[in-house]
Amino acid sequence: MIPVMRGQQERTHLPQPDFLPVSRDELESIGIDHPDIILVSGDAYLDHPASATALLGRSLWDAGYTVGVISQPDIRNQESFTTLGPPRLFFSVSSGSMDSMVAHYTPARKRRREDAFSPGGRLLRPDRATLVYADLIHRIYPSSPLVLGGVEASLRRFAHYDYWSDKIRQSLFADAPADLLVFGMGEQQLITLSDDLESGKDIKTIHDLPGTCWKIAPKKWEEKKEEINQEILEIPSFTDVSSNPLLYAQSHIQILNEQNPYQGKIILQRHPKTFIIQNRPALPLSSERLDQIYDLPYKRRAHPSYQDPIPALESIRFSITSHRGCYGNCSFCALAMHQGRIIQSRSRESVLREVCRIADMKEFRGTISDIGGPSANMYGDWCERWSSQGACSDRECTTCQARRSGISQYLSLLREAREVPGVKHVFIGSGLRYDLIPDEPDIMQQICSHVSGQLKIAPEHISHDVTILMNKPDLNVFDSFRKKFEEAQKGRDSRQYIIPYLMAGHPGCTVTDMIKLVEYLRDHHLYTEQVQDFTPTPMTTSTCMYATGIDPRTGKKVHVPKGEEKRIQRAFLSWRDPAGYDLVKTGLRQERREDLIGNGPDCLIRRNSNPKEHTSEKLDVIRPKGKSIGKMTAHSLRHNDH
Repeated sequence: MIPVMRGQQERTHLPQPDFLPVSRDELESIGIDHPDIILVSGDAYLDHPASATALLGRSLWDAGYTVGVISQPDIRNQESFTTLGPPRLFFSVSSGSMDSMVAHYTPARKRRREDAFSPGGRLLRPDRATLVYADLIHRIYPSSPLVLGGVEASLRRFAHYDYWSDKIRQSLFADAPADLLVFGMGEQQLITLSDDLESGKDIKTIHDLPGTCWKIAPKKWEEKKEEINQEILEIPSFTDVSSNPLLYAQSHIQILNEQNPYQGKIILQRHPKTFIIQNRPALPLSSERLDQIYDLPYKRRAHPSYQDPIPALESIRFSITSHRGCYGNCSFCALAMHQGRIIQSRSRESVLREVCRIADMKEFRGTISDIGGPSANMYGDWCERWSSQGACSDRECTTCQARRSGISQYLSLLREAREVPGVKHVFIGSGLRYDLIPDEPDIMQQICSHVSGQLKIAPEHISHDVTILMNKPDLNVFDSFRKKFEEAQKGRDSRQYIIPYLMAGHPGCTVTDMIKLVEYLRDHHLYTEQVQDFTPTPMTTSTCMYATGIDPRTGKKVHVPKGEEKRIQRAFLSWRDPAGYDLVKTGLRQERREDLIGNGPDCLIRRNSNPKEHTSEKLDVIRPKGKSIGKMTAHSLRHNDH
């Protein structure tokens, strides 16, 4: 055992356990009375580097702190929260890898039937899980410090539009009886917090930790602000953004522009009973630090106490995270607000060590399902500004000449991984940013050699008016990529297919835009099941548009499809599905496109009254017939989890 100095006392650094303890018996078996930290999560405990519980728990253990885990506690049974006793330092509470409302409800606000992050797919977490867990823990252990984290808390840290209640809600932190909120990827914040508490600091006085939010009573703020040396930006209050769409849009842009870990201002937002203060985001992790985190001894299995399989594990068990961060800035995505825009890549050696560990597992059959990140081909990307000034707030990294592409490093890494003994295939399972792929035939051929048959890309739409609001590349970029991909198929033994992700109902999208999209799919013999109805989720620019009817970047009004129009748009993406026949027909008539109703080769639906007949035509689909594509649980788990 290695002695570790924490504060004024020497503590014993216990070796990493096979699994983080989840019961009193497991604590006692490794000689622990009370763990230093207890992680409470709405996900099942997967000891896998794609799981926040495992990443955070093992990172804290590596730093000399013991950690217990309470996964998916039964909110009707107090003993679910007391099984490990109180922690010595603090509770850390998360809803899990997804916002619990996103996990529970479809875009039509209908209850989902299963949860991929639970044993047997059962629905085991409550709605608004972070708040529910925090309230119960505070009631049971009112003197224990309580920290919020995870994607739900992180993206609801300010006043925000909540789609499921259709109103502006307070910061989740304002509603919860918690002491601190950790936003972003939280390893360094929790370790530093543990060090501070170990040294004797009171959690209620820790106000300078990057990557955290703290709160203060309104009457104490005037005195406290004199102690803060950094510039403070006060954004419109909860009361203001609740009643004024222009102020909501203004606050969104202000928050967006201050997420720079080097230059961002401290942000203050007033709420009726408390003030929420966000410190600068945590600094990006170095390659060496990322390597250290991902080299920890994860079992890549669910905790042995589970009797039923956890569906999400099957899709990520033999996948590898190569990097963090995304500078794509898609309007409907909150990754930049969570992981940041700076790409943080692991070293080649660290990734290959992980490949070797996987190859040694008895369950491994030779296929690495993915080596990637939020966007696979951002691995190794670099800009000299990132390490000292952060990403620029006045320009897009995707089109900036100062950015250096790491595509050659990435493809080399895939080749080397495939050469590891026991490995037969290494695939790109994450999405690719097709607009970042250099116009070189050899690179496309190399990419195709790591495609399992289906290449995931996300054009989302083809209408210029929509893609510009989505902040996605224009149609000509997708067309160019599609043609290069088709050219690369010549001479291949097996046909590969593009799987484009498409979206309906995004702000700015009209039924006319959806007709254009469907005509494009028809004309190019494309069809996909990978479609989604836009869901407004907290802290995205698209959600701001949905809630206010304003593009916050320009101040211009934006059409927001809702109700029947939104259902019509969604039906167009599955225009050959008999269930949507009436909605498609209604949409075509509304837009005076009866020319697309009939028996001609260009018609979308038949004119007859039996909708089933319009599905009889042959179709050259863009995915192999009979293969279903699962929901992107792996992508959600790997990249939105902390």
